[in-house]
Amino acid sequence: MILTSDGMILTNNHVVEGATAISVTVESTGRSYTARVVGTDATNDVAVLQLEDASGLTPASLDTDGLAVGEAVTAVGNAGGTGDLVAASGTVTGLDQQITTRSESGISAETLTGLIQTDADIVSGDSGGPLVDSAGRVVGMDTAASSGTADITGFAIPISKALDIVATIEAGADTATVEIGYPAFLGVSLSSGTASPTSRALATTASGAVIGGVVEGGPAAQAGLEAGDVVTAVDGVAVSSADQLSASLAQREPGESVTISWTDTAGAARSAQVVLVEGPVA
Repeated sequence: MILTSDGMILTNNHVVEGATAISVTVESTGRSYTARVVGTDATNDVAVLQLEDASGLTPASLDTDGLAVGEAVTAVGNAGGTGDLVAASGTVTGLDQQITTRSESGISAETLTGLIQTDADIVSGDSGGPLVDSAGRVVGMDTAASSGTADITGFAIPISKALDIVATIEAGADTATVEIGYPAFLGVSLSSGTASPTSRALATTASGAVIGGVVEGGPAAQAGLEAGDVVTAVDGVAVSSADQLSASLAQREPGESVTISWTDTAGAARSAQVVLVEGPVA
């Protein structure tokens, strides 16, 4: 959804999660823009993007006054991922709802609260689209739908709640749930701390974060880290698990220089200074 004429965009975090490059097409003009992440709130499934070199766009008309059960609404979105906007009419069937969502891959789940419930036919691809009232004003953001049942049940984040999160993101500071911009990225995937790679790395290291793989050309690869190595410290602070390494990197910013210490697959202790880069959207 377009929030400002210069291209501030509101969408769901799960729509852009894991993305390293984002392109947004404005339906009314057909023009596509490169977008950057301004900030995300994974807990509440909200993301704010900024289109590059955008101007003269028409912002959505918003209604933050709230809804009542029984009011007519229409869910609009890219239903089925076809590239065309589809409208599905319905009514509000519940307010302040709590759900647990699971991605189509079945890997991750999250609990969302304070949602609008509707019998409008919200389907895959609608996420991030507007839920509008009878006057065409946006009252919510399509976010999730039930599956495996005969009854249609869709859920949307109230636009008032989404805008509160937008304001927090615009303030420009990380909070307990909001992350500004892109996360810092070392360029590795991590294995379970209890994994035993086919090397002497763990045999000679009391604890650490086991590298499952490295991204070609990334900071870790450039520093010489390889799959099976065990990271033992960041800037001299000991790391005892994959979770600790992730937590340490989460406190850093892209462009920041850090010293990584590790035990390689031959059992040798090594260290190198790396410059963290922008990672996929968290």
